[in-house]
Amino acid sequence: MVARAYTVAFEGVTARTVEVQCAVTPGLPAFSIVGLPDKAVSEARERVRAALSTLAIALPSKRITVNLSPADLPKEGSHFDLPIALALLAALEIVPADAAESTTALGELSLDGSLVPVVGALPAAMSAAEEDRLLLCPQASGAEAAWVGAAQVIAAPGLAEVVRHFTGQAPLPPAEPGEVLDAQGTRCLRDVKGQERAKRALEIAAAGRHHLMMVGSPGSGKSMLAARIPGILPPLTAPEALETSMIHSLAGLLDAGGINRTRPFREPHHTASMAAIVGGGRRAGPGEISLAHNGVLFMDEFPEFPRTVLETLRQPIETGEVMVARANAHVKYPCRFMLVAAANPCKCGYLSDPGRACSRVPNCGEDYMGRISGPLMDRFDIRIDVPPVGFTDLDLPPTGDGSAQVAARVSAARAVQIARGGLNADLEGSVLDDIAAPDAEGRALLTRVAERFGLSARGYHRVLRVARTIADLEGSDDLRHPHVAEAVSYRLSMAGADG
Repeated sequence: MVARAYTVAFEGVTARTVEVQCAVTPGLPAFSIVGLPDKAVSEARERVRAALSTLAIALPSKRITVNLSPADLPKEGSHFDLPIALALLAALEIVPADAAESTTALGELSLDGSLVPVVGALPAAMSAAEEDRLLLCPQASGAEAAWVGAAQVIAAPGLAEVVRHFTGQAPLPPAEPGEVLDAQGTRCLRDVKGQERAKRALEIAAAGRHHLMMVGSPGSGKSMLAARIPGILPPLTAPEALETSMIHSLAGLLDAGGINRTRPFREPHHTASMAAIVGGGRRAGPGEISLAHNGVLFMDEFPEFPRTVLETLRQPIETGEVMVARANAHVKYPCRFMLVAAANPCKCGYLSDPGRACSRVPNCGEDYMGRISGPLMDRFDIRIDVPPVGFTDLDLPPTGDGSAQVAARVSAARAVQIARGGLNADLEGSVLDDIAAPDAEGRALLTRVAERFGLSARGYHRVLRVARTIADLEGSDDLRHPHVAEAVSYRLSMAGADG
């Protein structure tokens, strides 16, 4: 008799169905697992054997073969323990075979039979719903998996409870989804003294999801400004929250099964490796750019990141997805994020202060910013200089609107864009020509700027996108000369960097 249960193997955010077949046949006693398992999966037989012994279930003196189908798909991770144990219990006729066959299971077994939470419960639940199967998972993963309302989720604390559930002795109740987590301690823009132009740039960037570069001396407030971006962004929509949470589930970042409606804000250190930023490693996991999907990726000390890491950002910025290629796997992750970069103007940071600058001025500034290639710099829609704030200004009362007022304007502008079909940062082709066509004065200005400063075609279109966002914030259907002029001013703050 061959008993079956089901589980999943992860390829990026996609959970591919794996059929776990178990046969108990006459022959020399053995317990083997085939079907391209990795080391963790191969070791499952010892964990399963120990867990069954705690239930006083002895394996028969026969040959036990577990096949993970399709056999050419790599199987990685400890979550194969529970489906292997379930298929084996069905083969031993301890649990009903039809019940095991209608179940997608994942979970790691401890030697005492308890179930340890594993990553990927949310995408596994999506797969179970598509296959119209029950999802069986550890108790600690149940709140996360239950967010997929189309699948029934049973969360068990241990293997003993699984047996009692399937035999009808003590059925387990369906798991309930975790809580919707609210943002804690959102920082307000009114905390930032001065920097009105930078605040305006933040509002425009947030409204259209435009990439932003800030350059200023140490202590001018670049990181402080960036930290307040989450407070002016609208909350994730339900589809966005589910999509983002699937990536975070694979990375093991969901807290107690709760889904956060606040947009991600990731700020990797400049010493981070390429695998940490882009994704990769032994299991080709998601990197920071994917963990920032539908949110913000803040890269402080931007020129200090390795050149190879910076250059790998160019394609994901354009396409909104990244392909992590390894010898045994090609995994695709979504990564549509808003890139916010901050940098000092030079190595010492005081390029514009003759009294504090080093002896290599101005060459040190050219060398330092030269670490950022022209093609990468060309992908920033908005570039601003962040001047230092005088200490006398710190005693002045707050100026400008707070994050709540700015967030309302950003949300309204995004609603207009979504009604048109998508955010302005993604406009291209004929759609861009139709809804971002400036008036005669605006077009003449943009033409003069393009000729004078040598804007690339990409730069030309990015100015139009920013101008369209400025018009949306103003509530204007027409793209006029003032909108284009303001967009151009953000492009020319660092015009020499155009590529």
